[in-house]
Amino acid sequence: MKLWSGRFSKSTDPLVDDFNSSIRFDSRLYKYDILGSVAHAKMLGKCGIISEEESSLICKMLLEILADIENGKIEFDIDAEDIHMNIEKILISRIGEAGKKLHTGRSRNDQVALDMRMYLKDENIKIREMITELITVLINIAEKNLDVIMPGYTHLQRAQPVTFAHHLMAYVQMLLRDRERLSDCYARLNVMPLGSCALAGTTYNLDRRMTAIELGFDSITENSIDAVSDRDFVLEMAFCLSVLMMHLSRFSEEIVLWCSHEFSFIELDDAFSTGSSIMPQKKNPDVAELVRGKTGRVYGSLMALLTMMKALPLAYNKDMQEDKEAVFDSIDTVKMCLPVFTGMIKTMKINRGNMLNAARSGFTNATDIADYLVKKGVPFRDSHNITGKLVAYCIEHKKDISELTMEEFKSFSPVFEDDIYSVITLEACVNGRKLTGGPANEIVKASIEKVKKLL
Repeated sequence: MKLWSGRFSKSTDPLVDDFNSSIRFDSRLYKYDILGSVAHAKMLGKCGIISEEESSLICKMLLEILADIENGKIEFDIDAEDIHMNIEKILISRIGEAGKKLHTGRSRNDQVALDMRMYLKDENIKIREMITELITVLINIAEKNLDVIMPGYTHLQRAQPVTFAHHLMAYVQMLLRDRERLSDCYARLNVMPLGSCALAGTTYNLDRRMTAIELGFDSITENSIDAVSDRDFVLEMAFCLSVLMMHLSRFSEEIVLWCSHEFSFIELDDAFSTGSSIMPQKKNPDVAELVRGKTGRVYGSLMALLTMMKALPLAYNKDMQEDKEAVFDSIDTVKMCLPVFTGMIKTMKINRGNMLNAARSGFTNATDIADYLVKKGVPFRDSHNITGKLVAYCIEHKKDISELTMEEFKSFSPVFEDDIYSVITLEACVNGRKLTGGPANEIVKASIEKVKKLL
């Protein structure tokens, strides 16, 4: 018999039982449901709503149930619908009448909101730790490659010389923002909804702050209707994960390019590569490609959540049961991607010579010629035009800029002097950019140290 069956004169159709049940996926919330119930029972006893003896008995048995679940001794029942009813049903079967008092002063509406917040808090911390590990790997690689020059790109065209360290530190900045976003999200997860009941609170004199302190929450919700109908915290978590996956996907795209024969900037370790079933020479970047592909899956979960919530009247609606599978899948996907992506990055081999050779071609030092002319008094628009013509001349005559004679330089502008040759070396181009955020060796070094202190 269902715990809510008093109002009904007939049993629900088996199809409805199966359709309505969420135990298949919300069973992962068992620990949070039990810990939330323990805190609630303690508070009921302290407030005199149930006896201290009943409170102690409930708490003791709930912790035994938790241990039995974790030891594989309990099988959940689909007829009990969800994790909340399963735990309560098991409790009542073990301690009888006292177990029926646990649900005093609460509803499944505020109970599930509590469970989800507790679960997401824990997962939020775990994912931030994984991001920190990836950042640590990246700054270690950056430190070892401060002087490795490579082309920087815009429109996937060689643009200006930078260092591999500088390029990696761009991803570090993205990941730091991801970590910060999740930290901000955590603050809004850390609000305790229990005591809001179905939507209108309760006439029992609950001590909500006691429950919040017991469960490690910073504060309690201020409006009972909002507390049970709010899923902003789920949406925000899903959004943070989507942005994180977008960054991993961008990085994955570059890994795929860099390990291609056309680039050959890196080589992935055999342990993080796969082969072809037909072409024996192949070494495929499947890890990067899968991370790139799984990004769409996380985006899909975010869109599902936004669509689910977009037209729901206050307060709770059964539609909101759909929040779990979407955010669970996003979390599982991110937690699967981050460690393998980190391992792939940590073990890759860097082909310094190929990066340098790529930076030497494509006229990546052209901007520095334009800047040189400006510093000699030529207006920027004129210097831009002069440099453009100089590049066109080099293309026509199949020459690199560094191969031009002084006579050739002066044919484009009389202000060129012998010092142009020292200005257009790739090292000068990189290390001359000493503004905060630039690729100069000393600036990247300082950036690395700053991130180390932050971590």
